[in-house]
Amino acid sequence: MDLLEYQGKQLFARHGVPVPNGRPATTVDEAVDAADEIGYPCVIKAQVQIGGRGKAGGIKVAQDRAEARAHAEAILGMDIRGLTVHELWIEGASEIAAEYYASVVFDRSAKAPLIMLSTKGGMDIEEVAASDPGAIARLHVDPLLGFHDFHGRRLAFGARVDGDVVRPVGTMLAKLYEVFVSEDATLVEVNPLIVTPGREVRALDAKVTLDDNALFRHPENAALRDISGEDAQERMAKERGLTYVKLDGDIGIVGNGAGLVMSTLDVVAEAGGAPANFLDAGGGSKAEAITSAVEVILSDPKVRAVLFNIFGGITRCDEVARGLIEAFDQIEPDVPFVVRLDGTNDEEGRALLAEAALPNVHTEDTMDGAAARVVELAAGAGAVS
Repeated sequence: MDLLEYQGKQLFARHGVPVPNGRPATTVDEAVDAADEIGYPCVIKAQVQIGGRGKAGGIKVAQDRAEARAHAEAILGMDIRGLTVHELWIEGASEIAAEYYASVVFDRSAKAPLIMLSTKGGMDIEEVAASDPGAIARLHVDPLLGFHDFHGRRLAFGARVDGDVVRPVGTMLAKLYEVFVSEDATLVEVNPLIVTPGREVRALDAKVTLDDNALFRHPENAALRDISGEDAQERMAKERGLTYVKLDGDIGIVGNGAGLVMSTLDVVAEAGGAPANFLDAGGGSKAEAITSAVEVILSDPKVRAVLFNIFGGITRCDEVARGLIEAFDQIEPDVPFVVRLDGTNDEEGRALLAEAALPNVHTEDTMDGAAARVVELAAGAGAVS
């Protein structure tokens, strides 16, 4: 779950990470009141879960009340790389002597947290990594040992930070690591991490991603979810208890079990098709779950054909067939479906489908055959449209 900047800063503040004073706002009047309370100059910042806000005009400095109102009016409702600005963060302007970059991310290949530090903050870290990879100091932390002072010093020296802020930077990294571990985060990033003329180190930005699977341990964080920034299909699937990831293709994929769905994506791609999603209906899929899966798949207007690939173990193929029949009765899909049923009660399931004679539903015995058929049907649907 990605947090907005101000939510990340509020999370930081709970763990003692120094951040500028600020207030959120959802209307122009709230923004002006916040600016008056904080004082001028202040910064009006768009709150969207994407980078490049400054380049897009979503971050402006206001020197007085009139400028605060003008900036708030201009930024609220702005479109930034496909996301609409619904909230603002107003914070006191900061004096900056240096801009650094710091992050803690879970490195899956190393199975350990990775801390990165660079003196080239304030710009895209991807550009720094490409043009000057030596400018980024990296260190994996053993999760059983945790972060220690020498880790901070090693990173600070490796990134060649100014000598007088080695200790403050190390302290900041320790606090960011505390946020990462305590809040069950998968990413904690600050860009820029600033050094003030008074040689204080502060987090001027906050990018935080929390592990959805750990939210039961943090009910206060579950309320931070920004629904407006979520994909509509992924949100619908989550509400129905389905595991769904949207992709860029035009063939809807439904399976039972993550491994089977991943294999189905590969087989469809090998057959020349482009999957529109990953959807795991679950290991014991009932008719209701199948109906929900069809609703989620067809809510994507790009889908031209759908492949149901079910291997019956715990899941009963006759239950899947009943779910499809019920879904067709409720939704009346206008795209072709290819269904492959194999395993527990597969003969019963195919018999139910044959008896129902659902329009534009095709059955196949093998996964390869089903993939080839759905690719063919999607291509035909595209030609017709």
